[in-house]
Amino acid sequence: MSAARAIGLLLGVVADGAIGDPRRGRPGTGLATVAAAARNRLYADHPAPGIAYAGTLAGGAVLAGVLVERVGRRHPLLQVAGTAAATWSVLGGARLVTEGTELARDLETGDLDSARGTLSTLDGRSTEDLDVPALSRASVETVAGQTSAAVVSPLVWGAIAGVPGLLGSRAVTLARAAAEPRVPRYRRFGWVAARLDELVGLLPTRVAALLTVTGAPVVGGSANRAWEAWHRDTVVHPSPNEGRVEAAFAGALEIRLGGRTVYPHGVEEQPVLGNGRNPDAGHVTRAVELSRVVGWLAGATSAALALTLGLRRR
Repeated sequence: MSAARAIGLLLGVVADGAIGDPRRGRPGTGLATVAAAARNRLYADHPAPGIAYAGTLAGGAVLAGVLVERVGRRHPLLQVAGTAAATWSVLGGARLVTEGTELARDLETGDLDSARGTLSTLDGRSTEDLDVPALSRASVETVAGQTSAAVVSPLVWGAIAGVPGLLGSRAVTLARAAAEPRVPRYRRFGWVAARLDELVGLLPTRVAALLTVTGAPVVGGSANRAWEAWHRDTVVHPSPNEGRVEAAFAGALEIRLGGRTVYPHGVEEQPVLGNGRNPDAGHVTRAVELSRVVGWLAGATSAALALTLGLRRR
């Protein structure tokens, strides 16, 4: 079982990179639509319906994963296929590389309107007043954060809990994104989803930061600075997870991230991450390359973790 899970995770990572990001046809893209529909149906300005919202999405995804694994329990090839399909369906690595590359190209050519539009599909901050340095900073932060949330987190939980872990962890992330409690309307309704997302992300964000340190030299970055920024600059961050991977990216690329960020619901003053210069379009390109490296490392790590956990259960 552990070998089938490991092989399935690797095949899913390979499929994500080889097939790319079809705008239609990937089952996992429907999770965001389901999350938005559930939010609209269950919303009320109270934590109780928020519990139902988070529980329905996470529980439904986990149940679907359990059913997939039951089908392949006695057939290793079916288990490999099910795990590979689930991995491919939830991974966001290909989309991140595609849109990160678009961002870098638009910033290089000065097409800021296109860059703002692309960034707004990946991140909830206000983009209309961002210039090239601010767009570059936001792009690197978004690539780093999405690398953790959409690539490393599903793979880590897939290694630990198989298909239920893959689907459940992604559903939790999307549940929070659809009802972000920093938005005043969802402050109470989205509180449970946010806390659940923080819990699910405790291990993967640290794995993602460690893999960023490991992969930094591959893109000409600094492993030492990535390690220093990760441990130095996130101590004062109010979130147990946010900023960890961004700080590692900042150190690896020897740039400065964080600071004042404007959202539709207001302004947030984030800790400054890294002590290098302000990023530019070239750093966005390198961030995308680093994200790709971290994704491949996460695939190998998840396979090794699945094998290790399987051996310990025997």
